[in-house]
Amino acid sequence: MKVPRWKEAEFEEIEYEPVSIKQILVEMKNISELIVDLAYSAILFNNREIGEEVKYLEVRMDKLNYQIRILAMLAARSAEDAEKLAGILQIAEAAETISNAAGDIVKLLSVKLTHPILPRLLRESDEMIKKIVVGKDSAARDKSIADLKISSETGVRIVAIRRGDKWIYGPKGEVKLKRGDILIGVGPEEGLKHLNKFLKGEVRLLE
Repeated sequence: MKVPRWKEAEFEEIEYEPVSIKQILVEMKNISELIVDLAYSAILFNNREIGEEVKYLEVRMDKLNYQIRILAMLAARSAEDAEKLAGILQIAEAAETISNAAGDIVKLLSVKLTHPILPRLLRESDEMIKKIVVGKDSAARDKSIADLKISSETGVRIVAIRRGDKWIYGPKGEVKLKRGDILIGVGPEEGLKHLNKFLKGEVRLLE
């Protein structure tokens, strides 16, 4: 049985990384913005794959919170420094609280939900969210989001890309897609289906 990616990340040893507090806060902000959308979408569309991404991001947030605490302790040389850093740590703690709440939401995937509001919300939703992998035979490889005209051709917005262990949040048009990239797309169901076929290499043209 394959171990979920978030489980592997959970048990990885946390190593000190020479990054700035600002960099960590930016990543925490980006994760907190994305993780709530993913959590609600996982429940509304009963999508366990998206739920796994939420769990992965929740683990990542825990590690970022740990790192920022280490950096704060290393940076504090006086009581005045500690007071300044206390506010930053409160922001980090708030971001982690958001990610923990998102994790609690996706736990509902393991419970049979019968409340009629969920199917109704699903029917009334104009947009869906989906994970799409860039396949080895995809014509999208090494081409930028702007060149592919993904938004105008399919109506799908790429809100994030996972490349290995790294995330690209709110990718700009100049970002080029690579084999194995995992895209989080938001848009109409038909547009997502067509984009999925294109990125998998099942169709050659995105039109």
